[in-house]
Amino acid sequence: VFAALDRALQGAHGRFPARHRARAEAAAERFVSERLNGTDGLGGIFPAMANAVLMYHCLGVPDSDPRVAIAWKALERLVQDRGEDETYVQPCLSPIWDTALAAHALLEAGGARAEAAARRGLDWLLPRQVNDLRGDWAAVRPDVPPGGWAFQYANPHYPDVDDTAAVVLAMDRARRLDGPGADPSDRYGAAIDRAARWVVGMQSRGGGWGAFDADNTNHYLNNIPFADHGALLDPPTADVSGRCLSMLAQLGGDAAEGPEAERAVAYLLREQEENGAWYGRWGVNYVYGTWSVLTALNAAGLPPEHPAMRRAVEWLKARQNPDGGWGEDGFTYPRRGGTRPDGVPAAVASTASQTAWALLGLMAAGAVDDPAVERGAQWLMRHQRPDGGWAEEDHTGTGFPRVFYLRYHGYARIFPLWALARLRNLRRGNSRRVAFGL
Repeated sequence: VFAALDRALQGAHGRFPARHRARAEAAAERFVSERLNGTDGLGGIFPAMANAVLMYHCLGVPDSDPRVAIAWKALERLVQDRGEDETYVQPCLSPIWDTALAAHALLEAGGARAEAAARRGLDWLLPRQVNDLRGDWAAVRPDVPPGGWAFQYANPHYPDVDDTAAVVLAMDRARRLDGPGADPSDRYGAAIDRAARWVVGMQSRGGGWGAFDADNTNHYLNNIPFADHGALLDPPTADVSGRCLSMLAQLGGDAAEGPEAERAVAYLLREQEENGAWYGRWGVNYVYGTWSVLTALNAAGLPPEHPAMRRAVEWLKARQNPDGGWGEDGFTYPRRGGTRPDGVPAAVASTASQTAWALLGLMAAGAVDDPAVERGAQWLMRHQRPDGGWAEEDHTGTGFPRVFYLRYHGYARIFPLWALARLRNLRRGNSRRVAFGL
């Protein structure tokens, strides 16, 4: 249908009054120019930033125009020159996400130095909460007050609930370290409350969350001819929804016991695949999604004996490589779209981040003493480099499934530390239950 409409409109293109086209182009240009976002760029991501430059060129805007100049500067910030042999363009910058995850790993590792570093990171995040601008999300949630964090240094029109939940979870954990009354100012309290209200307000009707929008589920739009990557929308997904449920559950009180959490649990249980895994939209792939959901269901109070938890544990154990680690590549994303796996994937070499995700998921599901966990931990310890990190050339982050993938350089440092520290803490403690939402 869309292809036929496209052909018809192309043929009739010259018959439309020029003033109508000019009015439409002017409206589109205003939309983009209002969101240029300084040197952080339109949407904070390369495709939008590059298209902004191309748009101005097609409209005949000169290079000396301030709009064009700032659009070019934003693109140039993404260029990384690594000497004579390598220059590449980053798709985006991820300091909010990286800082939140690093804080989680440091808080899990514990010790005065690690905890102080985590607090410095969280203090850096605090003023970057978007409190004074209603972004494009407000088109469908006009009555929800702002309060989220974006992925990039600055992207106020497009905060996302995934980053926001990860930040809140870390801030809440940090303020618990000193116990009640230790910080009378409760420096994170107001930010946590604003963020929680925003996340709750962004829940979609089915109980899940998309990253940037609510109820963004008009899937027929993926058939528009220029939507060739099939990811034009931002529908609810299991990994993002898991993070939001984790936040609600960890915060406790009304947030954990209200209808929003109940609807989120029901959504996640419906989304479990027949093989026991969950789909990972923003990380590769089912290992990432399964970790994200198991941590949430544990935080929400589902016991290890729950059928959904047991099926997920069995799936993770079945996907463990003979060397003890876990690995997965982008070919596990279904060819036809959707979330259902195409079949049993081919074996893939183990990676540090995916091994850590699997371990964190298994521990959340109560499998701390399972031999699979010990074998995974041994894999991580065998592959640790002398500098304390892990090598990982694989792209374990997802931009658009089956289109492009991301290598987060911090993943191979953050997640293995997090997993090993958690295993140590659980073995030393009196309980085998993970007490946090992440």
